Amino acid sequence: MTANSVEQLRKDGNELFKCGDYEGALTAYTQALDLGATPQDQAVLHRNRAACHLKLVRDSCLCSAIDKDGGDVKALYRRSQALEKLGRLDQAVLDLQRCVSLEPKNKVFQEALRNIAGQIQEKVRYMSSTDAKVEQMFQILLDPQEKGTEKKQKASQNLVVLAREDAGAEKIFRSNGVQLLQRLLDTGEPDLMLAALRTLVGICSEHQSRTVATLSVLGTRRVVSILGVENQAVSLAACHLLQVMFDALKEGVKKGFRGKEGAIIVDPARELKVLISNLLELLTEVGVSGQGRDNALTLLIKVVPRKSPKDPNNSLTLWVIDQGLKKILEVGGSVQDPPGELTVTANSRMSASILLSKLFDDLRCDAERENFHRLCENYIKSWFEGQGLAGKLRAIQTVSCLLQGPCDAGNRALELNGVMESVIALCASEQEEEQLVAVEALIHAAGKAKRASFITANGVSLLKDLYKRSEKDRIRIRALVGLCKLGSAGGTDFSMKQFAEGSTLKLAKQCRKWLCNDQMDAGTRRWAVEGLAYLTFDADVKEEFVEDEAALKALFQLSKSEERSVLFAVASALVNCTNSYDYEEPDPKMVELAKYAKQHVPEQHPKDKPSFVRARVKKLLAAGVVSAMTCMVKTESPVLTSSCRELLSRVFLALVEEVEDRGTVVAQGGGKALIPLALEGTDVGQTKAAQALAKLTITSNPEMTFPGERIYEVVRPLVSLLHLNCSGLQNFEALMALTNLAGISERLRAVPGHVSVFPARVPCCSVVTLPCFLQTTHWLEILQALLLSPNQELQHRGAVVVLNMVEASREMASTLMESEVLEILSVLAKGKEGPVARAAAASLGKAVEYGLIKPSQDGE
Repeated sequence: MTANSVEQLRKDGNELFKCGDYEGALTAYTQALDLGATPQDQAVLHRNRAACHLKLVRDSCLCSAIDKDGGDVKALYRRSQALEKLGRLDQAVLDLQRCVSLEPKNKVFQEALRNIAGQIQEKVRYMSSTDAKVEQMFQILLDPQEKGTEKKQKASQNLVVLAREDAGAEKIFRSNGVQLLQRLLDTGEPDLMLAALRTLVGICSEHQSRTVATLSVLGTRRVVSILGVENQAVSLAACHLLQVMFDALKEGVKKGFRGKEGAIIVDPARELKVLISNLLELLTEVGVSGQGRDNALTLLIKVVPRKSPKDPNNSLTLWVIDQGLKKILEVGGSVQDPPGELTVTANSRMSASILLSKLFDDLRCDAERENFHRLCENYIKSWFEGQGLAGKLRAIQTVSCLLQGPCDAGNRALELNGVMESVIALCASEQEEEQLVAVEALIHAAGKAKRASFITANGVSLLKDLYKRSEKDRIRIRALVGLCKLGSAGGTDFSMKQFAEGSTLKLAKQCRKWLCNDQMDAGTRRWAVEGLAYLTFDADVKEEFVEDEAALKALFQLSKSEERSVLFAVASALVNCTNSYDYEEPDPKMVELAKYAKQHVPEQHPKDKPSFVRARVKKLLAAGVVSAMTCMVKTESPVLTSSCRELLSRVFLALVEEVEDRGTVVAQGGGKALIPLALEGTDVGQTKAAQALAKLTITSNPEMTFPGERIYEVVRPLVSLLHLNCSGLQNFEALMALTNLAGISERLRAVPGHVSVFPARVPCCSVVTLPCFLQTTHWLEILQALLLSPNQELQHRGAVVVLNMVEASREMASTLMESEVLEILSVLAKGKEGPVARAAAASLGKAVEYGLIKPSQDGE
């Protein structure tokens, strides 16, 4: 009896919440808790109550009432209650004090004020008790006699934990904590510096005024300089702290210079520029570690460009281009080996290229882009002209950086007088370092349409000569990649091959040999993957590659290494092997027409047929491709660009195409990896990742595939597929996946604010019980598209979905019968005998039973 009462009250609460009666819903949930709900139900009810409190605080009507009439005691009291439940005692007490001043004799208000005053006093007592603890922690940490002791380690951990709570962070801050943390940073001991930086993260997180105060005490320059230390863990911790600071300051810019606590403070836009200015200075500072320089570039990539093109303000990008473009180009033009004046890593140049690309893409008009080109060209000229051979090498290296980033700027730079000619000439140099720079520039230039013909005419013979005659593997492997790139100009077109029969396979074999040579450094082996990324356009190369277990193992190991710049090449090779690039079968009539007009007709390689592709997918799965891709998705590096994410999404979708392969993908972590791919990246990439999620959700137990709270993260990507821009298959698979989710638990079906329109008794495989579909703008159009699909399987599925919707409720059936769906069902019901006609007839029969339509005179 109690269980039924709890269930009914919870459902009542859901209905009230949906209707906007948050107080009524709150009462229902509270009554359900009082009846002795099970622990699982209690967790759901407490979450629902929290949602009600949050809605009451944000209630626009409530706030409007208070704004219009400051004497509306009812609205003030309701808001104070909601604020109290959310733990915002300082704000709640202000509303209650106002209530008491307006109605001094109201006992309810007086009692509520006494109660909340007691809570505040208790909080003050707790905070006071932590004063001694904070002081003791700092005494232990700053005591030279405690060096390296377990006591010191525990004190640092406790300090970090305390700072994670806002109250604890405030206590540390008000206890002269920033000055004491500065002393920890000044010790230079990695463990103490890590503890200080992680504590500062808690102090500054989502708190603008504390962030500004912290920068004032420590000094912006001092904080940024910690990025440049040799210790990687300390540099990463400093990077995290600066990211938190940037977030707090940028939020302050949006909110009109107000912090979390509501205090008006210094203009955060100015503080933001000071931070960025120091980061730009760090880029070209001698003595900074390569890791620190990479972290600075990563921060600039994250915080400078606009998050959305809809934001009209790109002033920060323009300011960075004017103030720091030359500094970014200086990093992009640096060499790792031998070490130059600036210490860089294998990833530094790629990070610089990505930052340059992000800045260029953030420009809004031709004038801004022309200024970018001018600054780049002036910088390259300053090195190319009058600086001797060293200057020319620096200029060419910078051009390579631009070609990997904003290629329009790189193409413009290639057009500068003498640049391309110098590249060709230096390829023949006897000095290995000069050859390396020139050959890499030639490789990057080969993919650019404006220069491809020039390079084909002047560079192929040179690259072949280098590949055959050079004694240095570092030169040979780069020359080979240049040849691979030029040889793949025909893409997947079997009839357009640049090299003689068998040459492509020989090049690929050599690439695999170098890839498997673990005596080579990762930076050199990366070029072997680059070569395979181009050569795997050829189906014969794909077949040999997936048969080479050692090469696949080496590829996956390299993708997990510190050599992050290899990620795009690995993803490209996998896209080619799985044929997950876009391909449309040519219209036979257009093919005949093209042949008649003596135009070139693309041809597909016989080994690119579906049976071969499926076999290659099986071999990649057996070799461990999913675990490698999962590691790639986790990479916190700017190298994991939106384009790279799209490639990974394409491969995942190919891997889950066959039902029997989906268990392997889930077992190796593919389900978890797909969620971030579906939430961030290009539109195409997000759609493909969402479709892969849908396929996994349809045929697996979602609770196993997406354990814990992760199951709720899957809903939004699936709903994104319910759009007219998506294909009928994507629409249907999203519906099926949402259906399976809805069959998991009542919690998923009865989230406050959602309406469950289908009964749980209907089989999961055939009906959507989540409201997501009906909340999409075009759900009727999607259904109609399914019913009219030329694909019989999709049409059948659409007819079954309609039938289950009709059977679910009379109201839903009425909505469908008032639309064009009625006419479509009538036509389908009279069509050829089969499952589609039977489902359509059953839908119409149910509508007749409801009295929504009448049968025709002949009984149909």
